[in-house]
Amino acid sequence: MAGANINKYYLSQDTGRTWSTKILTSASGVWGDPCISADTAGNFLFLHLSNPPSGHWIDRIVFQKYEVASQTWTTDSYMGLSTDTLKAQDKEWIAIDQGTNDMYVTWTEFDKYGSTAPNDSSRILFSKSTDGGSTWSVPLKINKQNGDCIDSDSTVEGAVPTIGPNGEVYVTWAGPAGLRFDRSLDSGKTWLENDILIDPMPSGWDYFVPGISRSNGLPITKCDLSNGPNRGTIYVNWSDQRKGPSNTEIWLAKSTDGGNTWTNPTLVNNDTNNSQQFFTWMDIDQSTGFLYFVFYDRRNHNDQLTDVYLALSKDGGNTFENYKISESPFWPSSSVFFGDYTNISVQNGIVRPIWTRLHLGQLSIWTALINSDTHLGINKTPSNKNQISATVYPNPTQNENYFSFKLHTKSKISLKIIDIQGKYISNIIDEQNYEAGMHIETFNAQTHHLSPGSYFFVLTTDNDRIVKEFIVNP
Repeated sequence: MAGANINKYYLSQDTGRTWSTKILTSASGVWGDPCISADTAGNFLFLHLSNPPSGHWIDRIVFQKYEVASQTWTTDSYMGLSTDTLKAQDKEWIAIDQGTNDMYVTWTEFDKYGSTAPNDSSRILFSKSTDGGSTWSVPLKINKQNGDCIDSDSTVEGAVPTIGPNGEVYVTWAGPAGLRFDRSLDSGKTWLENDILIDPMPSGWDYFVPGISRSNGLPITKCDLSNGPNRGTIYVNWSDQRKGPSNTEIWLAKSTDGGNTWTNPTLVNNDTNNSQQFFTWMDIDQSTGFLYFVFYDRRNHNDQLTDVYLALSKDGGNTFENYKISESPFWPSSSVFFGDYTNISVQNGIVRPIWTRLHLGQLSIWTALINSDTHLGINKTPSNKNQISATVYPNPTQNENYFSFKLHTKSKISLKIIDIQGKYISNIIDEQNYEAGMHIETFNAQTHHLSPGSYFFVLTTDNDRIVKEFIVNP
């Protein structure tokens, strides 16, 4: 399952190869900030903000459960509703104890969202459910230093919980006191007397990236529950602009003593130039303890063109491999709201990132089908010499264009056309043997009744693949 603002969810029955689009409804209304996890029975848990028919906008955090066996929504509950009708509940996240199925949710409460009044503040709240999400405990404030209500650097935001190997509850958030950590060793009943500083986050969590209407470096918290050498290690991933506004970077800190002490930040992105990396998310494959990260990246461009990268660490966050996983860059526009975060889910070597793409004014949601036992990255060079190069011309076109490609060795070739959503259009070559050398194939957009827009040639061999975009003009 995947979710997107404001009320979309997507279901796949084949590990992400094909998807159906659905509209989420709730008695409390649906207003974005989708958070999806799964309980110990494999049912999907979907949390989001509210927009109730009676009440006011974002006055509670909504929890819904999708039962996979019956393919129906079976639970629609909420937490955090205050008798003070001005209070707003924002940016929730959930963690599930795999031993007990207890559910833990943290979020930000505003006295009055957007208020500049000095008496209005924001705080981190915690609630739990021990009955599968049917009921929720009275929210408990867990942070020690409040923030303001402006929804910027001095607001406490981005609380993400995770569970330790013995049921510990760990939470991290950002705010005026930097990146802060708290924990509970008794299922959320009591918390530390003082929050622990992970990093001062000197540039703050609210920053500007050209082409993005709003951007943030809010943290993600995960704990290694594998049986590997790093079991019990807590990891926190975020981004910030401590190196300057034109050089946003992705960071990781870790603790091996339950959060008492933290390492200095380690750089996740491995580019050597000043470029923008932003909107990071992290997950751990609990079968191996490997760390996976997804983020937007402009290392290959000197403008707003944006790729999507995946980073992988197999040694507990000491070193990182980086791979480009988007087939072509896109150009975001600050006039279009892009969302507030990406995500990535990893289990037993199945890696599924999710991100937003903007092209020709149209937003779309994407994933990449990555398995840990195959090579990673769109542009990863194969080990043999069966490399291919290709050109499309004319581009743009109104009717006919040509796809020219060069093979270094004899190869079995497939060539197809897909649209911007990955939908199959035409199969030009279907696993045919081609000799080494230059080859040219013709494609006619009018014959295939293509509407104006972007399309892609996808050329594959046994060991390589290349994707070339072409535009059909009116």
